[in-house]
Amino acid sequence: MPLEIERKFLLGAFEPPETAVRQHIEQGYIAIKDDGTEVRLRRIGGSRVLGVKRKASSAGAPVRIEVERELEEREFTELWPATEGARLVKERYTFDASGVTVYADVYQGELAGLRTVEVEFGSEAEAAAFSAPEWFGAEVTGVKAYKNQTLATRGLPDS
Repeated sequence: MPLEIERKFLLGAFEPPETAVRQHIEQGYIAIKDDGTEVRLRRIGGSRVLGVKRKASSAGAPVRIEVERELEEREFTELWPATEGARLVKERYTFDASGVTVYADVYQGELAGLRTVEVEFGSEAEAAAFSAPEWFGAEVTGVKAYKNQTLATRGLPDS
């Protein structure tokens, strides 16, 4: 099973470096369970993806099982209405910094003004050993209010 091991931080003012790869992402949730399991649709540029994430049963908080499958346009179009009321749009900037690949998300629409940065790791030990650079803001790994599924359904967290 593919594992996702990541940490997430808030991000203040952000100017993407010239080397950043930019992707426009539309994301909607078909199902969200109380245990954090989610079924989502994503349109990233010309690709359409169905994804399922759930907490890895024997792992720590930042570790989840993630399975994704490419969808045909027709399949995506048929499923997209099921995400009504549970959607978000963001620009993602991917680049290398501080010895890791970072994913900076700049949210749009009702979530405008929110910026986050995520770092994925190959192991829990790497995640635990990571020292966030000064330009990262507060860590929000595991904070429900900052999970994309919560942002898509409830909007911006209260300050």
